[in-house]
Amino acid sequence: MGFDPIWFGLILLINLEMSQTTPPFGVLLFTMKGVAPPDTTMGDIIRAGLPFLVCDLATMILVIAFPTLALWLPNLM
Repeated sequence: MGFDPIWFGLILLINLEMSQTTPPFGVLLFTMKGVAPPDTTMGDIIRAGLPFLVCDLATMILVIAFPTLALWLPNLM
């Protein structure tokens, strides 16, 4: 299909990590709730995860726009 498998694997991994952090089926959210103090609400955990989701989204956009970011180091091998 004309794309590099390493690039596709990186996009897939970033997307999977984002899906594990977003409600309603965010497994990582429930894990964080399990280790958080008892007075921490699920809303607090979701709000705490939003900056990480924004960073993941920015990374995915950059890697899609500039595939050489993902392929520079593997191309050195």
